Amino acid sequence: MENFSAMVHWERGDQNFLDKKYRRSHEWRFDGGAVIGASSSPHFLPPPMSDPRGVDPEEALVAAISSCHMLWFLAMAAKHGWLVDSYDDQPNGKMDKNSAGKTAVSLVTLRPKVVFGGENLPNSDEIDAMHHQAHELCFVANSVRSEIRIEPRA
Repeated sequence: MENFSAMVHWERGDQNFLDKKYRRSHEWRFDGGAVIGASSSPHFLPPPMSDPRGVDPEEALVAAISSCHMLWFLAMAAKHGWLVDSYDDQPNGKMDKNSAGKTAVSLVTLRPKVVFGGENLPNSDEIDAMHHQAHELCFVANSVRSEIRIEPRA
């Protein structure tokens, strides 16, 4: 099987670390050269301890689930000969207590809107089947305990 890695980098600099008011902004670095600004969520720690411009781990989890689902959906559509013109999603993650009483992203709802082109168009049952299969094949969805709902938009 494949291995996937990233580099997460944070530096204290001249901050007073021990007062617990240090900046949580950091970088995610990926093998292809992408560098993403990251931070704790401003929902949990106000700026300047957090950076609202940075991607927080909870957002990244939601986006990763959505992205994985989309990639599998596109593969299914191409396999069936259905031309996808665009795919937009507005995923949402809900924080709650899990069955062990720990705070977790307990529910992720995907809200994909898919626009098909060409003359060979799938019907709603075929679209639902592709979403179901994409969910079953998604590596990220298979890796998390969160409930994942798919609610396609017209």
